[in-house]
Order: sequence, then C-alpha cells, then structure tokens
Amino acid sequence: MTKPPDPRRRKAEQAGRQAEETAAEFLIGQHWEILGTRVKTRVGEIDLIARKGEVTAFIEVKARASRDAALYAVTPRQAKRIIAAANYWIAANPESLGGDCRFDIILVSPYLLPEHIENAFGAEAW
Repeated sequence: MTKPPDPRRRKAEQAGRQAEETAAEFLIGQHWEILGTRVKTRVGEIDLIARKGEVTAFIEVKARASRDAALYAVTPRQAKRIIAAANYWIAANPESLGGDCRFDIILVSPYLLPEHIENAFGAEAW
C-alpha cells in the first residue's frame, strides 16, 4: 500500500516551486532568457537554465529564512549533481549553448529581493 505524501514535504516542494518562479521572474526582469525550468536529466535536476548574451547559466535556487542559510544550503554533493546534470544537458542540447557557461545560485529570502550569485561554483572546485 502506498503511503500518503508527507505534508511537510509537500509544503517544502510548493515553497521551492514558488522560489523558482520568483527567481525566473527576477532573471527575466534582468533581460535573461529562460531556457528551462526544473530540468530533469538522468543524473540530476537543474532548477533554471538561462541565457543572457553569450552566457548560459545553470542556476540553483535556494529559499530559506535568511540569505546565509540559503547560501549554505548548496552542498558540495549537490553542486556535483548540478554539474553532472548540466554536462548531460549540454551533450543533449549542444545547439542551445551559445558561448560560455557557468553555475549560479539565486537566493530567495522573505522581504528581500532575490540575490543572484554569479559563478557560485564550478566543475574545477569539486
């Protein structure tokens, strides 16, 4: 028999979706083109893929009560999965990559504008 979904997990997923929507709207306001949201690959998920000019960014969105809590929520293990998922996506979509790529984080905290941290991590760091 299937267990009913945990209400806390469902609430966290809804908060995550809302944070990703907020981050996408923020990026659009900064003249980014959203290439994908919640992109699932065989090796992991990427919250947002966006392009501005010749840069394609693979973006992890973190929503927490404070900026620091959101920043520290991106673990080395998670960064490795995002990098692997990005490599998988690039291999499957080489025409979508128009130049440089990087890994960014967008922090979403209550009562604050989203904070976009460019080049937050890279493949060489892990």
